[in-house]
Amino acid sequence: QVQMVESGGGLVQAGGSLRLSCAASGSGFRINAMGWYRQAPGKQRELVASITSAGSTNYADSVKGRFTISRDNAKNTVYLQMNSLKPEDTAEYYCHADVRVIGDYYDNPYWGKGTLVTVSS
Repeated sequence: QVQMVESGGGLVQAGGSLRLSCAASGSGFRINAMGWYRQAPGKQRELVASITSAGSTNYADSVKGRFTISRDNAKNTVYLQMNSLKPEDTAEYYCHADVRVIGDYYDNPYWGKGTLVTVSS
């Protein structure tokens, strides 16, 4: 019913920037919290940044001051602006959303398929 599609990943040199986008498509739903997670090879998936429907944000310590999460509620889209990228930022980045299907009284988690970010030294 809900599709999450990420875009914007790629190869960038250390110190460079990328902007990730994730759009939720479909009908009959509302989105509450949204966020970005990442998973590097051999490591556990971790929360990078999250944003509530009211705009409150939270960041992993490793990205504070470098990454900015934002959202456009009218477009059901969340963004992650990544500046001053480091090789340790290399990972598959996944979009996440807590989705409320209209008529339900609970949220369901939805995930995108991921977009790869590679930062070279």
